[in-house]
Amino acid sequence: MESKRNLILVTNDDGVNAKGVKCLAQCAARFGDVVIVAPARPQSGMSSAITVGAPLRINEHEGFDGCRVFSVSGTPVDCVKLAMHTILPRRPDLLLSGINHGSNSGTAITYSGTMGAVMEGCMNGIPSIGFSLLHHSLKADFSLSIDFVADIVGKAVENPLPHWTSLNVNIPALVRPEGVRVCRAARGHWSEEYVRYLDPQANPFYWLTGRFVNMEPAATDTDEYWLGKKFISVVPVTPDQTLGACIPQFASIYDK
Repeated sequence: MESKRNLILVTNDDGVNAKGVKCLAQCAARFGDVVIVAPARPQSGMSSAITVGAPLRINEHEGFDGCRVFSVSGTPVDCVKLAMHTILPRRPDLLLSGINHGSNSGTAITYSGTMGAVMEGCMNGIPSIGFSLLHHSLKADFSLSIDFVADIVGKAVENPLPHWTSLNVNIPALVRPEGVRVCRAARGHWSEEYVRYLDPQANPFYWLTGRFVNMEPAATDTDEYWLGKKFISVVPVTPDQTLGACIPQFASIYDK
């Protein structure tokens, strides 16, 4: 690799064989040398989990379009940590995660392995962006939005993100986006999260499902609003979850 070119780390939570990570890597390759380090199997919903008490294994796979490809037998955050510890020749100039098969808008960032990798990169001072398409199919069509993804990556290369700041990008599915809007995450929660079934022995088991309930559907400055208008949403996010505005209120109660 040429040391003067950008070094871009690409990861995801859908696994090294997912269609979305290949699409993202092909976009990123326009702007530097790309190394994919992704989970060996799907790791959706792992948030910022790390593997504790078990060995992690790295395998290199056949590359494509100049991209090197590695899999890790762990979580998305494990991938980022091991990439920096043992795979990459130096600290990456940019970390990209995705393109996720499914939404990470609203409060889904709390659970997202895609965004867990982004938070890990951000905490390590690496400009980091997560991309998600609002379509869960493994055969999802990324072609309608790929130019927008490349444009966002290019702008991040030209305009480095502020320290401790990353981006959560969500893309409407099955349409060519109308444009891009920077906004905030909609507040909401998940409802009807599990379906009950019976196994052949009549023992109950539960399958994760559910739907996102937008608690502020009338708000016009949220990702859910703009995604509904067929725009790509870009939400600046940070690993620091401190509610600074509340410190004086609670200090008056708890400080001694």
